[in-house]
Amino acid sequence: MTDTLIGPELREQACQTGSDLPCREYDADLWFSEQPTELEFAKSLCTDCPVRLECLTGALDRHEPWGVWGGEIFEKGNVVARKRPRGRPRKDAAVVEQAAQAELAARTRELALAGVAVS
Repeated sequence: MTDTLIGPELREQACQTGSDLPCREYDADLWFSEQPTELEFAKSLCTDCPVRLECLTGALDRHEPWGVWGGEIFEKGNVVARKRPRGRPRKDAAVVEQAAQAELAARTRELALAGVAVS
């Protein structure tokens, strides 16, 4: 794995691959929103990012407290399947949470194959 890149180095690496970084094109508040739907949108923008793995690795190394990093949601320094909305949980919350946890487990396995250790 390459060294963790931050700041302008990420942009340079993205330019070399012919891409731009979604986190630099969209409003930065999107990656730190309190709204679960906005966080899911930010995650989807990270999907095709050329430096996704480096971003995620850096966030894990720095123990980022919150936000979307490398296509994953961080809350209190941990990767979570989804951000729970404010208020009382819906009646189907357990089913939705199980599906989100299964999806996170699948992504974690994929990242492990790519050499990124997600705890």
